[in-house]
Amino acid sequence: MMECGVEPDEMTIASVISACASLCAVIQGREIHARVVKFNKLRSDLVISNALVDMYSKCNMINEARWLFDRMPIKNVVSETSIVSGYAKAASVKTARTMFSKMIDRNIVSWNALIAGYTQNGENEEALALFLLLKREPVWPTHYTFGNLLNACANLADLKLGRQAHTHVLKQGFRFQHGFEPDIFVGNSLIDMYMKCASVEDGNRVFRKMVERDGVSYNAMIVGYAQNGQGNEALALFKEMLAVSEMKPDHVTMIGVLCACSHAGLVEEGCRYFDSMSREFGLKPLKDHYTCMVDLLGRAGRLFEAKNTILSMPMNPDSVVWGSLLSACKLHRDIEMGSFVADKLLEIDPENSGPYVLLSNMYAELGRWRDVTRVRKLMRKNGVVKQPGCSWIEISSRTHVFMVKDMRHSKKKEIYLLLKGLSKVMKLSGYVPNIADYDADEEQNKGEFTLVEELEVPLALGHLN
Repeated sequence: MMECGVEPDEMTIASVISACASLCAVIQGREIHARVVKFNKLRSDLVISNALVDMYSKCNMINEARWLFDRMPIKNVVSETSIVSGYAKAASVKTARTMFSKMIDRNIVSWNALIAGYTQNGENEEALALFLLLKREPVWPTHYTFGNLLNACANLADLKLGRQAHTHVLKQGFRFQHGFEPDIFVGNSLIDMYMKCASVEDGNRVFRKMVERDGVSYNAMIVGYAQNGQGNEALALFKEMLAVSEMKPDHVTMIGVLCACSHAGLVEEGCRYFDSMSREFGLKPLKDHYTCMVDLLGRAGRLFEAKNTILSMPMNPDSVVWGSLLSACKLHRDIEMGSFVADKLLEIDPENSGPYVLLSNMYAELGRWRDVTRVRKLMRKNGVVKQPGCSWIEISSRTHVFMVKDMRHSKKKEIYLLLKGLSKVMKLSGYVPNIADYDADEEQNKGEFTLVEELEVPLALGHLN
């Protein structure tokens, strides 16, 4: 067009800027911006200005977007929504909320942008609270609203709220299918929410009732089955996916499959699936797949194979993969391999208390108290502090959080009295605590009641209520 000598008008330039925004082509977008600045008649055009603010926001250049926004002579709901979305995406949700609060006119895109911002930044309670405010407004939520709402419920693992959100979804009449306004991702979000809330049957029910399914639908189910310890069901669905649909597995699918094999103890089958990734599906194994294989082999006690898998990785192993092997060493009481792995972990992350604690507990399990003391002294020398344990329980929509040795709860007397009675019953039944599962250098002199109470306080509170 430019080579033919045809000058673009406002709509053409705005369309090209929008294309740059979609592609995150910021270099080309700036070139067009420079062209706009040269022409006075384009410089103050509202449509072009909105497109530029949107482009910089989507390219994570929020300062440039804000500079343009502040100098716009005229603004509308599109301008304000773009800057709210930009701040939300740039992890400045507080600023996004301030801008949102100043908006005179808000459409559903504005609400969706802020709700998505809260969800993406882990502020799920705020996302839910904002949705409740939306319900009071004369604005109709869309499938994007419910997708973000369900993600917030999934991140909180709050089944009660998730079911309430599902009720809203049903009222909207979504069919979970592709089309002019595809809503299949709402169904996928529902599956993910139910699986993360350990409500596997509900997740499967949503999956089976979907009008259409895509790869994300199968992935959510396969990974969900694996995470909930139903490895055989995950593998059965994977085989169904290959046989019934034309979809091919991706990297997420294979993570679910390998995790399923690990939970089901299917070592040989897991090895075959790992080998088939590149051979049959054209997928190059990533770090997460190697971590799954280490977990699979480690659980089965094949520690040397797990170690060789790590050493053969085409990328540098991280603390997660070495940590998986160290946990397997503790499970199978291989102190020699455990010492080797702990050294590797401390090279990567010397300030992490996990390797010190696991290694000292392994020594404690073998009664090697001098080694326990040596590891703990090394830990103190390096200034590493073990984070205190934490557990919680939700009762009547209120969350009660307890730290180790916590005595702050208003019902502490009733809680510890109940625990004392339970520990006596457990002792009479032959229960003997495994002191290696606790802080080894402090646990040698502890009695059974103290060991139990630190873990069971939330359960005792739940029993009292």
